[in-house]
Formats: sequence, C-alpha cells, structure tokens
Amino acid sequence: MNRDWIATASTLSQALPYMQRYAGATVVIKLGGHAMGSGAAMRGFARDVVLMRQVGLNPVVVHGGGPMINEMLGKLNIKSEFVDGKRVTDQATMDVVEMVLSGQVNNRLVQAISEEGGKAVGLSGKDANLMICEQTHADLGFVGTPVAVDPTILRDLHAAHVIPVIAPLGMGRNGETFNVNGDTAAGAIASALKADRLLLLTDVEGVKDKSGEVLTEIDPRIIPDLIIDGTIAGGMIPKTETALAAMNGGVRAVVILDGRAPNACLLELFTDHGAGSLIRRPRV
Repeated sequence: MNRDWIATASTLSQALPYMQRYAGATVVIKLGGHAMGSGAAMRGFARDVVLMRQVGLNPVVVHGGGPMINEMLGKLNIKSEFVDGKRVTDQATMDVVEMVLSGQVNNRLVQAISEEGGKAVGLSGKDANLMICEQTHADLGFVGTPVAVDPTILRDLHAAHVIPVIAPLGMGRNGETFNVNGDTAAGAIASALKADRLLLLTDVEGVKDKSGEVLTEIDPRIIPDLIIDGTIAGGMIPKTETALAAMNGGVRAVVILDGRAPNACLLELFTDHGAGSLIRRPRV
C-alpha cells in the first residue's frame, strides 16, 4: 500500500480529537499578507476554510488589502499623505479603499471559497449595522475605530452553513464610511462573537524572543513587559495589542501565525504541533 496514503489516513485519524474539540466553535481569521497576493495561496486558504466548515467549525474571514489599495491609488495617480506613519484617508482615497476592499478583494475570496465547494457571502462592516465606528483621529480623515459590533447577521449565516467574508469597512453614526485596520476589525468581530479562536495571519512566523526564536505560547499578562523591553516591536505591537483587546472582550485565545506556510490554519487547529504564537491565559 502506498506510504503517502497511509500517512494521509494517519494524519486524519490523529486530527479527530481536535475536530471534536472545535465542533461548533467560532474561529475568526484575519487574512492578509502573502495569501492576498498569490492566487495559489488564496486557493489553499480557501480550501482550508471550506474544510473547517465541513468538519463543524464556524469560520469568519476578515481580510485586508493594503497592497491592492496602494496599486490602485498609483494607477489613479492619487497621492497619499501620512501622519506618524499612518495614511490620511481623504474622501478620494476612501472611495478607492471601498472599491478595492468590497469589490476586488472580497469578491476574489468569495469566489475562491465557492470554487473549493464552500458557500460564502461577502460583506463589509457597513452591512446590517455589523460595525459602527467613530473617527480615530481628525488628522487621519476617514479612519475609524469600532465602537459597536452587531454579529446577528454572522450568526444567521453560520446557522445556514455559510462562511462570512468581511471587508474591514465601518459605518459612522452619521452615515460616513470608515476604513478600519484589518486586525482591529477582526478583533472587534471576534469579541462580539465570543470566538474560541482569533487567528491573525501575517508574513512572519510569530512573536519572537530576542534570540529570534518563536515564542510558541505567551501568557497575555507579560505582553506589556515584552513591549517595554523591546522583545515585541514594530508591526508586532499592534497585533499583540489587538490580541489583548480581543481576549478582554471574551475571545478564548489568539494565535499570530505565518500565513505563508501551507495549511497554516489547519496546522494550528488540528495538530499537536500548532503554528505561530498562541496567546492565552494559563490553564489553572
């Protein structure tokens, strides 16, 4: 008998306890980085999400799209201004952001999931009052911070065995459209759903210590100290802050993992090995 077949059967058998463990659980996945720009990576991600839904999980996908937005702004010759390294989102930029996120990127992901045999519906945070925002700072224009999330539509979609795919846009109380950081949006949605897991896919292996080794499990209580001493720095600071906010909002655990790795979500959820850095409170 072919050894590959035996290995595949063994892997499936070993995954059974994890499938049972997560049956009915809600998992929010923030997709960004490498998988957004590669057709093959997006197809692989879509297949993993369909498998998760097939074995009884309730996945919610929140996506970014920064490189695609930059590309479209360049094509339209719309120049961006920055304040403290953050893009100022004026009305012209906001129109492009909405077009790219809700149109191009969201549609590609929904199509990829459908092609792998799943059922998906594309949404933005503006739909069904999913995500109400306030302006983050006047200097940044139409950049928003979620202040209220109504997950009713997401629960309805789960009941219908449909995978929600969400563009990180929110609506202001006066009808404005706000651009929301993808990690922030995913964390707010995960909190509203009291998700079992929030998976933040990025282009690094996880949170690393000062010697460059990945910290496979982190007590959230020490994250502020790791930021102060420089162990957590740069772009990893907002990700870990998102993790803390999500856990304070009721998310059981957060994982920062390498979206470049094939089947990263499946490795994290269904194997002993896991993937990336797991942030959770110590078991008593």
